[in-house]
Amino acid sequence: MASTLKLQSNGNGRLPRLTEHLHDHVEDERHAAIEDAVRQILLHVGEDPERDGLLRTPHRVAKMYDELLEGYDQDVDTIINGAMFDVEYGEGEMVVVSDIEYNSLCEHHMLPFVGKVHVAYIPRNKVVGLSKIPRLVDMFAHRLQIQERMTNEIADAIQQALDPVGVMVVVEGQHSCASLRGVKKHDSNMVTTAKRGEFRTNRELRDEFYRLIGK
Repeated sequence: MASTLKLQSNGNGRLPRLTEHLHDHVEDERHAAIEDAVRQILLHVGEDPERDGLLRTPHRVAKMYDELLEGYDQDVDTIINGAMFDVEYGEGEMVVVSDIEYNSLCEHHMLPFVGKVHVAYIPRNKVVGLSKIPRLVDMFAHRLQIQERMTNEIADAIQQALDPVGVMVVVEGQHSCASLRGVKKHDSNMVTTAKRGEFRTNRELRDEFYRLIGK
């Protein structure tokens, strides 16, 4: 007969210590699985995972993925964390956050792609704290991605969180999978866009946005 374990707060708003231990256990198992996989890769490309230079490589790779793929452990509500404010802003005027640097991993080859994100939104009733938009960008970038999907995910997250009159996102990306393998074109730059609300129908708004970000 299955039993159910109920976890209750300890009264000070912190998660129970048991929950923390379970999280640590899952993380340890994940690291061990990644380290084993990296050792197998090293063996199958003809390397010796026991030599000095590679001895701790599996551990370092597992720690690296913690950082590069931390977006899987994040969500929009936690990142915004209530940092939305009632502000009187000119009707139809936009807020622009440009040149947000990002790095991500292509889901097809797990090679990095990097670039910049430019975001504009037209507030309806609220604006969001300045740091939140770059953090949203990082959340979606730090997952296995394709640039087209990431662009739309950023736009949809801002649209749903703020309910603005309009949102537009422009993403520039340089992809290692195109420069290091395959066609091996080093200077190619991929640009993707996502438009919501007024930006879909108002060309003047789009032109102003492009002008503000120097495009």
